[in-house]
Amino acid sequence: MKKILKELLKKHAILIIAELILISINIYLLTVPSKMLGQIIDLLYGIEENKLQILQTSYFLLGMCMLLLISRVAWKMIDAKISRNIVKKMRDTVFEKLLKTDVSKLDSLKNGDVMSYFVKDIAEIRKFVSNVITLIVRFILNFAIVAIAMIQSTNYKLTAISICPIIISIILIFMMIKKIEKSYNLARKKFTELSEFVQESTDSIRTTKAYVGEEKQYNEFLNKNTSLKNTDFDVIKSETILSIYMNLGIGLGLGLSILFGSKMVLNGEISVGDFVAFNGYMLILQQPIRWIPWMVKHFKRFQVAYKRLDDFMKMDEEKIQIYDYKEEVLNGDIIINNLTYRYSENSEPVLKNINIDIPKGKSLGIIGVIGSGKTTLMNLLLKLYKLPDGKIYIDGKDINNIKTDTIRHNICYITQDNFLFSSTLKENINLFRDIYDEDDILRSTKSSMIYDEISKMSDGINTIIGEKGIDLSGGQKQRVVISRAFLNKSNIVIFDDTFSALDNRTEEVLLNNIRNLTENKTCIIVSNRISDIKHCDEIIVLENGEIVERGIHRDLLGLKKKYYEFYKNQAEKSKVDILN
Repeated sequence: MKKILKELLKKHAILIIAELILISINIYLLTVPSKMLGQIIDLLYGIEENKLQILQTSYFLLGMCMLLLISRVAWKMIDAKISRNIVKKMRDTVFEKLLKTDVSKLDSLKNGDVMSYFVKDIAEIRKFVSNVITLIVRFILNFAIVAIAMIQSTNYKLTAISICPIIISIILIFMMIKKIEKSYNLARKKFTELSEFVQESTDSIRTTKAYVGEEKQYNEFLNKNTSLKNTDFDVIKSETILSIYMNLGIGLGLGLSILFGSKMVLNGEISVGDFVAFNGYMLILQQPIRWIPWMVKHFKRFQVAYKRLDDFMKMDEEKIQIYDYKEEVLNGDIIINNLTYRYSENSEPVLKNINIDIPKGKSLGIIGVIGSGKTTLMNLLLKLYKLPDGKIYIDGKDINNIKTDTIRHNICYITQDNFLFSSTLKENINLFRDIYDEDDILRSTKSSMIYDEISKMSDGINTIIGEKGIDLSGGQKQRVVISRAFLNKSNIVIFDDTFSALDNRTEEVLLNNIRNLTENKTCIIVSNRISDIKHCDEIIVLENGEIVERGIHRDLLGLKKKYYEFYKNQAEKSKVDILN
């Protein structure tokens, strides 16, 4: 994260220098009106003889005010440009990191955390880099220039007396930093929990309504929202105390300046004009003092946001080339050699002693109950998780010696979650790649048995579907996703429990189309249904991460073991369905 910020600051170095120069000019010009006003007041005592000088000073004051306006507008425009560039670059960087991060690490992230990175954390860093740094510079310059102007125009004793309460209030503010940081951290945690809950509730709204769970969800939301309100209130209390310290210091400073300044005017130590100018300087000094609580607040928020983003940016990455990928073709010969895999060193193995040989053009069926390791095995083939050398070979090469990009470009993986984007059907099938024309896409929808439904839609293949395919039925979603396999030219095709929502007739025709599609390709079908895999060249039965049976459909039925139990249970269920 430090490297990213350094690069951003270096890239905008010229603009930052220009902004600081304009800030310095602006702060200096701020002291001029008070000084000029004091001079005019002193000149008013001899208004007839000083008339010309008063006019000249007034015109000069007007010119300074115009320069002040121009310098401020220019500085604000530069600041806005730097700020927006920082936000864009950081969002680009964080999103690219998200795409490259190892899947095993992403599993530990909540959606609320990810959204917080893009919304709150980047915003806090932007505020610090763009606003707080310039405010610190403005505060130092403002304090120094105004203090010098005070001493030069009036008296160092009056300056010291007036500034002392302000300095004491600043010390008190910095003494509260630890307490503020604690309240900010807790508030951020509660915000993340609420964001995660809202997103989860949105995704599960149909299930909630189906089981009349609205009251429970609402009460849970109230609890989380109340908790967030309480932590936010603690933050506000801390910030209010900061403001009290600040206003107390400023108020005492102004009161002392008026009290002692008036006395000095009566004693003839300073003129009325000097007194007016001095109080003008005090008013100018108020603004940077009022920035302190804001700077402290955003500095602590910056620290929290920086740490969160820094931890995320340090997550392990996959070695993939997102841009300018040069395609390399794999034939599809797969060998898995004595593979044992566990998610962490201390966990139980999810796969044990797996040995599989799938020559190009052959098909493999995998069946097993939920949690038997089927999807984990597919994820390892896609290099979504790291594994030791010498366990999986494709075309005779160790999978660890093949680029991750090459693996994933050569495997068409139809997942069980049937994820669809809130976009057109066309873009959901071609996955936003323009290498396929519309005729190819329509042919793929015919093969996946979804063409007739699409042709009846208002805009056909260009119909926009809702988020996660909300406008489609479960079977339609599956067939849209399966269309990707008929469009993809990969030599390795994997179907991971992708036929569960299909009726028997559609499934039978679709499986026949898939057999034609994969005639010269390596095909792996993962399913819990015998009907999906019975025609495969080899079938393996997984149980607790181990292969307990293997063979073809007829031979496995003859063994009358685990595979036969699946067959018997599903056959009995089919009879019950028919009778009902």
